[in-house]
Amino acid sequence: MVFHPLTGNNECPPRFNNPFYYEPHSLCLTAVEQLKAELSAATSTPFGREIAAGKMFGVLIVERDNGEMGYLQAYSGQICGRSDWPDYVPAIFDYLQPNGYFKTHEQQISAINDEIKRIESSQEYRQLQQDLATTQAEAQDRISAQRSLMEQSKKQRDQLRQSGKGFDETALIRESQFQKAELRRIKLQYADKEQHIIDGIGRFESNIQKLKTKRHQRSDALQRWLFEHFSLLNARGETRNLLDIFAPTISKIPPSGSGECCEPRLLQYAYEHHMHPLQMAMFWWGASPKQELRRHGQFYPACNGKCKPILNWMLQGLDVEPNPLDADNHNELRTIDVGEHYVVVNKPAGMLSVPGKSKRESVASILRERYPKADGPMMVHRLDMATSGLLIATLDMPTYIYLQRLFATHRIRKRYVAILNGEIEVPTEGTIALPLAPDIMDRPRQKADHEHGKRAITRYHIIERKNGKTRIALFPETGRTHQLRVHCAHPEGLNCPILGDELYGKKADRMYLHAEEIEIAPDEVSPWGAMKWICKADF
Repeated sequence: MVFHPLTGNNECPPRFNNPFYYEPHSLCLTAVEQLKAELSAATSTPFGREIAAGKMFGVLIVERDNGEMGYLQAYSGQICGRSDWPDYVPAIFDYLQPNGYFKTHEQQISAINDEIKRIESSQEYRQLQQDLATTQAEAQDRISAQRSLMEQSKKQRDQLRQSGKGFDETALIRESQFQKAELRRIKLQYADKEQHIIDGIGRFESNIQKLKTKRHQRSDALQRWLFEHFSLLNARGETRNLLDIFAPTISKIPPSGSGECCEPRLLQYAYEHHMHPLQMAMFWWGASPKQELRRHGQFYPACNGKCKPILNWMLQGLDVEPNPLDADNHNELRTIDVGEHYVVVNKPAGMLSVPGKSKRESVASILRERYPKADGPMMVHRLDMATSGLLIATLDMPTYIYLQRLFATHRIRKRYVAILNGEIEVPTEGTIALPLAPDIMDRPRQKADHEHGKRAITRYHIIERKNGKTRIALFPETGRTHQLRVHCAHPEGLNCPILGDELYGKKADRMYLHAEEIEIAPDEVSPWGAMKWICKADF
């Protein structure tokens, strides 16, 4: 049964929650607890063993035409290769039918892969590659030996000429000419031999390249076919496929797996069966991925990479709560200090440092209005939108360049204060070194990446452990995106997210991270000397 009734006195919420910023409604909490009980009971089954490795689940509170209230449940992707498990909404477009169009063409692409592997592993192709390596080594040895002989012979001829004793100059010249000719013969001999082998390898590689081109064309065509058949409804009853939905975005093409997350599945099923969506919540079940930060049982907002364009379409026609992160708070930008060449402000949580894709106000745009005669980029550094605290802006280009140099040479020191969502058992002081890289499928999230990530180092000092929370001072030695947030939350860091960090922890009334101090170290060419600003956190 896909529709699960909710018993008791259920009050219908007035507006649909915003899937990118929400606190789970009590109805969602009830539905999630029932779903979690089912998942816990399936631990020993193949289903349970696979989801233990990590899977996103979601619930959607709906109302039927007859007024009956209940919920739908879904998971992202497949479980045990299936997207049609009983009691869960099915895939929007089931392309996994064994003899269907997608599987048939996927098998054809797999056959091309197998043919490429067969050619690359064939005895003749490998033998030619080995022959080429052997011939090139032999050529190098023969050429090196001939050159050594020529150098030794030249020394002997030079010594004869310098001795003044009787010698035949014509014979010496003839010897030199013969040795040079012999070097050319060796080079030509091996060049011809190498070219013959390369021609043989080329015939194989030409065939491999043709197969790869064919594979690429078929993969693109199959992907396009798949995206065209993902037809998504909105609350108005309008339909649009994935290609049309993503066409106005920067990527233009939907990322792989688009339309397979639980949020669009839930909405699609509700629309198709004339159910009115009321509330939604998504939670993670099982182990955290190695690079991403997902915690068992915790609620998460919808992802930006795959889901945002889709949900922006599917939610049209519903009365959806606004995202408070999109609200302007112009009057909350407080000036801490202003000089002839600079201004220091206290950025509130929720305000952008610089303009983004939206038309929301930012510190930069506000300061442009306040200081219309300022030139240059103004913003020397940035804070995450959810982070509050001190920011320095410049009012002229020379000062901007000067401060940029100080940041680049680590002569500007910053101190942050944060409240972690737990009392952590770690040394009072320490250093976290965890390289970071962007999660391209869910920007602006970052992930730990020891292979491709950039160096990121944070020093910390525990201020207080009290009432289930930890107050901590953080001193970043590098300036990576979300560095402090990931270093606090990641198991290889402090393994305790910042309170209110909805990306890497749990949502609260705000994220409790504040840039409390900025200090400029003395500099031999400083126009000001050492300077320090302090703006204590209000939490």
